[in-house]
Amino acid sequence: MRFLFLLFIILPILEITLLIQVGQMIGTWNTVGLVLLSAFIGVNMLRYQSLATLARAQQRAQAGEIPGQEMVEGIALAVGGALLVTPGFVTDVIGFSCLLPYSRKWMAAQLMKRFTVVASSHGYQQQEFDEHYTHQARRPDGRRPSVSGDVIDGEYERKD
Repeated sequence: MRFLFLLFIILPILEITLLIQVGQMIGTWNTVGLVLLSAFIGVNMLRYQSLATLARAQQRAQAGEIPGQEMVEGIALAVGGALLVTPGFVTDVIGFSCLLPYSRKWMAAQLMKRFTVVASSHGYQQQEFDEHYTHQARRPDGRRPSVSGDVIDGEYERKD
């Protein structure tokens, strides 16, 4: 928590100081143009890298694997995109490092070492299905009918 607090205090001071120094060296309008150019290039890189990561995630999901690496890379891409839109040179360097494939994959691998990816399913299990949908239909001996057996189509007439 202290780290985030210090980050939100130190980073803007560092960004403002660096922007002033660069502005004095190359001029105000050149500095503004450089900040806008980095944001433009970053947004275009973000679009391309996001589509490539999404395609890899879909391939892994279709192969029956958990796309954990791609999910973490997607988070890194979102953070990198937000940092590139933020004016400043320090945030641009961090943002571009989140967008470059090799550094992003390295960061994702480091994060994956610290976390565990778990898949879960929110669908009905067979027992839940049986209890939910076949509780009224019972055989004369009180047993539940088999849901996974053959289906026999027929007509009946009830005689009391």
